[in-house]
Amino acid sequence: MASVILFPAIDLKEGRCVRLLQGDMSRATIFNEDPADQARSFERQGFEYLHVVDLDGAFAGAPRNADAVESILAALTIPVQLGGGIRDMRTIARWLEKGVTRVIIGTAAVKDPALVREACRLYPGRIAVGIDAKDGMVAVEGWARTTRMSALDLGRSFEDAGVAAIVYTDIARDGVLKGLNIEATLALANALAIPVIASGGLASLDDVARLIQPDCARLAGAITGRALYDGRLDPAQALALLRQAPQAARASA
Repeated sequence: MASVILFPAIDLKEGRCVRLLQGDMSRATIFNEDPADQARSFERQGFEYLHVVDLDGAFAGAPRNADAVESILAALTIPVQLGGGIRDMRTIARWLEKGVTRVIIGTAAVKDPALVREACRLYPGRIAVGIDAKDGMVAVEGWARTTRMSALDLGRSFEDAGVAAIVYTDIARDGVLKGLNIEATLALANALAIPVIASGGLASLDDVARLIQPDCARLAGAITGRALYDGRLDPAQALALLRQAPQAARASA
């Protein structure tokens, strides 16, 4: 696996694969009616980890696309990380038992931080925190409400909890293909010991090339969605670039 993981994203709305613009559920584009088919396609393309979000669940506060998620899990051999509507221990346990490799806790990380800590204790290495930010401030409930907590303060609050990763999304960049917010993502990654995954805006091979620059060495990965679906990002080229980077670094050492 490359040192920086590129996660293809499947966002689920009413059982379909969609992409939103800046988290707006009324601005959804359907890309595939069959999530399992899309997941298999990503695995065939060579991706080694899949990112899935239950969008309806994020707004409802509980899973709403369970059948679609289970169909994805049944279709794949690669690991899956899942977010959206995961706000209690029962839901966490159920998804991990069904084969999800890592669950992402977003809204509950703000409203019930004790849940994150207990989940990390019970399931070490399998709990991530999703930090979705508008102008640096954390947004919750499917991005419908912005809090007064900064992304950095939320990340720091879990430094000693055993969180496996933070998925950091710049909402302003999500779905609009303007490029990752590397500056804000690096500021968070450099301030924390927890690995950070960049999300929101990845648009082209240039963004992938940016991820392998020396100053991005702290980043654990990046999520890509619309750029893959509309053909702006060639999977083979992107994955080859990421896999060559560790070899080049070793050769120059």
